[in-house]
Amino acid sequence: MFLLSLFPFLFFSQCSVSHKVKKNPDELIHGYVAPGFEDVKKEFTRNFIQRGENGAAFSVYYKGEKVVDLWGGYKDAVTKEPWEEDTKVIVFSTTKGLAAICLAMANSNGWLDYNEKVSTYWPEFAQNGKENITVRQLLAHEAGLCLVDELFTISDLKDFDKIAGIMARQKPLWEPGSQHGYHLSTMGMYMNELMRRVDPQHRSIGVFFSEELAKPLNLNFYIGLPDSIPEKEIAKVYYPSIGQFVLNMNNMPEKMRKDFRNKNSILSRSFKIPEKFSPNSRATQRVEMPSGNGIGDARSIAKVYGLFAQGAKELNFKNETFNLIKQDAKLPPMGAYDVVMGLDTYFAYGFLKSGPDFLYGPNQQTFGTPGAGGSYGFADPEKEIGYAYIMTRMGLYLVNDPREVALRETMYRCIVQIENSLK
Repeated sequence: MFLLSLFPFLFFSQCSVSHKVKKNPDELIHGYVAPGFEDVKKEFTRNFIQRGENGAAFSVYYKGEKVVDLWGGYKDAVTKEPWEEDTKVIVFSTTKGLAAICLAMANSNGWLDYNEKVSTYWPEFAQNGKENITVRQLLAHEAGLCLVDELFTISDLKDFDKIAGIMARQKPLWEPGSQHGYHLSTMGMYMNELMRRVDPQHRSIGVFFSEELAKPLNLNFYIGLPDSIPEKEIAKVYYPSIGQFVLNMNNMPEKMRKDFRNKNSILSRSFKIPEKFSPNSRATQRVEMPSGNGIGDARSIAKVYGLFAQGAKELNFKNETFNLIKQDAKLPPMGAYDVVMGLDTYFAYGFLKSGPDFLYGPNQQTFGTPGAGGSYGFADPEKEIGYAYIMTRMGLYLVNDPREVALRETMYRCIVQIENSLK
């Protein structure tokens, strides 16, 4: 029963890949790869043949150019509707990285100082031991604000003032700044209110992203899906069955396995915030939840990260901010151990940085965030890469989903070969 309480929104069905994809994958694989990246398409196809992919998209920008733009399979694995060029899907916590980019732009604009106290911008935040929490500590998941004592549903996220009041009243779970633990569901709400407070126009992150990034860059990505986007453009995500989840729990760290079985653990309780979150529901997709309900295509995520991997000078992004987000993560006194996830993590300025357990870049200059089930979006400033992988079938791995790893490693091999050929 613990899984039922932990994932009340799951379908608990694992849709199998059709024989058509397995036998003739090229019929449902579309898109483009630049010369030198042919192996990436082969690996993308292999995901469908060997790794149970149902529907996915993958995109890479390299040195400012789109070099990979692939999509394939089904946007609905039950009805077998094909994934199309304009298909969008919810990307869960991959959204957090795009929200963090919005706050980085606020820093670049001089609106937000990472070293300033949150309460300087949001006076009501200074309650219940939160008076001295800095913006940097909050965005590094050091504030101890992983949970919310007051219940609210997904529809309540439409009322920004109500949510801000609830979050301001929350008491930390530990001494802020002493250790860190993943703020799985709550981070986006704190980020959103910070943006509303510092932006001279008091825009939410969803509106800021739309006006300052999506429109000028012609992106097909939303934090808060407009009603104008038709249902036929949205792919459906599918979760593993209970049996598959249980059988694969050994892929998780020991503490995480225990916490999934304990409905009172921070991790288990985090998945229930907010109540009535259902990823394929329009009610969930419509509200702004920067923690995890962004919806879009892979090329848009990769385009944003590709731009910021090069410093985003087109957006007047200041070098000072760019240098900050490229820095290695600064660990709290108790070190890298994440008290929620049960493994070592490295957070900085709202991004996850690369580490032994989340090795999604060659160094800690890389910044981005992964999403539940396997999606990923990140920037690699050293190689000038913007990267995004999104999918419909939720993977069974906590991190390093084999489908995503295969694509990432193949991409880097191709880039190394291209760079070596130019020497």
